[in-house]
Amino acid sequence: MKRTIGLLSLLLSCLYLAIPLLVTVLYSLSSNWSHTILPESLTLKWYSDLFLNSDFIRSMGKSLILVGGVVIIAVLIMVPAVYGIILFYPRLERWIKWSIIGSYAMPGIILSVGLLKAYANSPIPMLFVVMGAYFTTVLPFIYQGIRNSLRNINVVQLNEAAEVLGASKMMTFKTIILPNIMHSIKVSALLSFSVLFGEFVVINLLLGSKFKTVQIFLMENIKKKGHFSSAIVGCYFILLAIVALIVLKEHSGRKER
Repeated sequence: MKRTIGLLSLLLSCLYLAIPLLVTVLYSLSSNWSHTILPESLTLKWYSDLFLNSDFIRSMGKSLILVGGVVIIAVLIMVPAVYGIILFYPRLERWIKWSIIGSYAMPGIILSVGLLKAYANSPIPMLFVVMGAYFTTVLPFIYQGIRNSLRNINVVQLNEAAEVLGASKMMTFKTIILPNIMHSIKVSALLSFSVLFGEFVVINLLLGSKFKTVQIFLMENIKKKGHFSSAIVGCYFILLAIVALIVLKEHSGRKER
């Protein structure tokens, strides 16, 4: 009985989340949907108009470059940093863990207002400020994923065994540690990408139309053309769904191995 109730609750929750997205995608495929329960006809016109729109292509490119660049920088910094902390400074791990996870508790609106006041008259470009805020946002995801993976492979013992065999610390890191944690790095990076790609508050308040990402482009068009803005949401949803499927595939592949 409890299992049935649990499955029913899960099903209702999934439907509650999925139905608005599915209806939005269906609306983006309809040529006219105003007087009937289902669309009167289906068309790809809105998607065709979307991908022929140069502003959309530029905004999507800016979003991918910004988010992808921050994720790559975060991975390049955090992987050796977490490795060094666990291996050489284990006593500091407790404080670093709480400071990193604590940054996740900062609401986007409060973070944006604080950054505006701090850097409004600063020579630092606001784009770099946004990148710094994004970097801080994904720290918990990358840190926790890499830390757990390093703990699972017992990185301290692996490092000691490699040193006994004559390998340097750099060689150990490149040839032994990295291949063993590459799965966690990929998953952490993809999750971080999904989180940042869906972020709107910080980029809107700090940059707005000065650096038009796909989120800003959507907000500009959401009240102009319903079908067109639904097509934007559809592309947005499909991209994040692809990322989620890759994460699930990586996770299931790791379990099988």
